[in-house]
Amino acid sequence: MRTRRVPRTVLAASVATVTALVVTSCGGSGSDSGSGGGKKLNIYAWAGEIPESVVKKFEAETGIKVTLDTFDSNETMTAKLSSGSAGYDLVEPSQYTVQQLIGQKLIQPLDHARIKGMDNLAEKFRDPSYDKGNKYSVPWIWGTTGFAYNDKCVDSATSWKTLFDKKYQGKVYMLDNMLAAYIAGLQVTGARATSTDEGEIKAATEALEDQKDILAGYNSTNYPQLLSTGQACAAQAWSGTAMAKVVAANENVHYVIPEEGGSIWTDGLSIPKGAKNTDAAYEFINFTLRPEIAAMATDDGGSASTNAKAREFIKDKKALDNPAVYASDEAIKNADFLLDPGTAMKHFQQGWTKVKAS
Repeated sequence: MRTRRVPRTVLAASVATVTALVVTSCGGSGSDSGSGGGKKLNIYAWAGEIPESVVKKFEAETGIKVTLDTFDSNETMTAKLSSGSAGYDLVEPSQYTVQQLIGQKLIQPLDHARIKGMDNLAEKFRDPSYDKGNKYSVPWIWGTTGFAYNDKCVDSATSWKTLFDKKYQGKVYMLDNMLAAYIAGLQVTGARATSTDEGEIKAATEALEDQKDILAGYNSTNYPQLLSTGQACAAQAWSGTAMAKVVAANENVHYVIPEEGGSIWTDGLSIPKGAKNTDAAYEFINFTLRPEIAAMATDDGGSASTNAKAREFIKDKKALDNPAVYASDEAIKNADFLLDPGTAMKHFQQGWTKVKAS
């Protein structure tokens, strides 16, 4: 699993380089008819989120040859689909990107009569706010946006206010990502992370401008290590492998979903418009909905599975108790799915320009 993300998928400032991994098997090329027998499946997914072990097991069971290409930003994936020549049968967009792809007519409604195992998903991933009725996507993995602190220099912390406290001046980092930063800015000023209200965005902008004086910087890469060494007292953080490893290894570092809510993200499987191998796509979706397969997302990929029944199959039991992998239901009770802000995006962009220039 990647560090969430590179930078976080929400309208990243730069377009990441697309890398490709071609996974081969005994399957050959051919048309989309019947199981195996020369079928193929072309997937475009987040780097590291669909483990090679999952692909190999699927190929062995079905005889379907899988080509897995990977990306490091939703924007790269969207641009590829928009080109009209991507040739993918499954893509793995994040929640807000599902909304955008629906609006751009780049993914097709799912035929739920062909899907088995949706009832294995945890309740919060069934009928989610960004895709009512899971009409266009099947959630695969999930995580959170919160903050982490080192208790050698920060007392027990539960609020975003820790990242705005002047007594930690020069020892605080924020994620170098516009909407990730605005999650904290909005919630610390009493708004929801999903707000598109111009006045609330303005108040959040002012809070982030005031915060600049105490920051050591914006950092989306090595902040877990900085927390571990004590170079950082507190930092806005994404859950995931890098943060989880530090929390597991250093008893002084704690990952927290702030009491104001934080946010939840999820990456799921969707079928692009014009996909040629739809039978194989549905076979793969059904395969990933099996609890023992979904458990591999945690054991082999380091990600939290959206599949509630997968928990009993997960071998790495410590991951289930690590808040930087699996946040508790209590911790995320006030968390929002970060949604596509639509036309309000201009207010965030204008505000972020002011913050960075302040």
